[in-house]
Amino acid sequence: MADKSKILLIGGTGYIGKFIAEASIKEGHPTFLLVRESTLSSPAKSIVINNFKNLGVNFLVGDLLDHESLVKAIKQVDVVISSIAHDQVDNQVNIIAAIKEAGNIKRFFPSEFTTDVDRSHIVEPATGLAASKAKIRRAIEAEGIPYTCVASNCFAGFFLPALNRPSSGGLGSFLQPNVHGATASHSDKRVILGDGNVKVVFNNEEDIATYTIKAVDDPRTVNKILYIKPPGNIISSNDLVSLWEKKIGKNNRKGLCSRGANFEEYSRYEPHLVDCECKLPNTGRGKSIHFKLCDQLDLNNF
Repeated sequence: MADKSKILLIGGTGYIGKFIAEASIKEGHPTFLLVRESTLSSPAKSIVINNFKNLGVNFLVGDLLDHESLVKAIKQVDVVISSIAHDQVDNQVNIIAAIKEAGNIKRFFPSEFTTDVDRSHIVEPATGLAASKAKIRRAIEAEGIPYTCVASNCFAGFFLPALNRPSSGGLGSFLQPNVHGATASHSDKRVILGDGNVKVVFNNEEDIATYTIKAVDDPRTVNKILYIKPPGNIISSNDLVSLWEKKIGKNNRKGLCSRGANFEEYSRYEPHLVDCECKLPNTGRGKSIHFKLCDQLDLNNF
């Protein structure tokens, strides 16, 4: 049996990055994290860092903006997985340049982990983020770097505990309550953006990470988009709220919010989430799941 690929994670201490790092170790891959010196000594990251140390993760000191450190780290591995935050997506051109110089990488996973940015119909303010991710795709293709893009859709653990409002805060939601909070309560009322019929895919973070790592050494995923879209994980905002209403025995809706001033006000909670859920074209009707996946990979075959 061939040796497992050595994997470098950039952004591995972030939200989805932590899951990917753990999945990489569990699957038996030699796993490396590119981290800044300040991250290793940060009290805020100490729990994550210590957990990784206990798992056997290797730390390589470097910076996304330091070309030499990137090249040095990349030369030690076979595969690079980026899970950097959305405000750093454009900086992935530095990773691309370092991969080209290193010349040894057999696969690059850019930081996407959302809907397919080339096929999603989304609204402002998330269009800028989608455009940035699409631009990185084009740069990878232009350089001829083998890649796999992961269309993971929405993080279940992040959104569902608070009824599609982010449980750890900071993204916003098309089921906005009156105020931000950590979990859904009986008293919170949800404002549903659009008509509430948008079909959204919610996937468990551990599953997303596992399929990402399983794709690393799978030749079928080279230069492909890996769609993680189990039929049982597809649900609309109306159906999601209905499930909660049935559970608590009372109406939990404040109303619908169509395109216009109110929509813009709610979507301003955080632009990143609109990329995940508010796929509203000019008709005001949602179209998150609106295309046929012609070459979708069967996840059961991994």
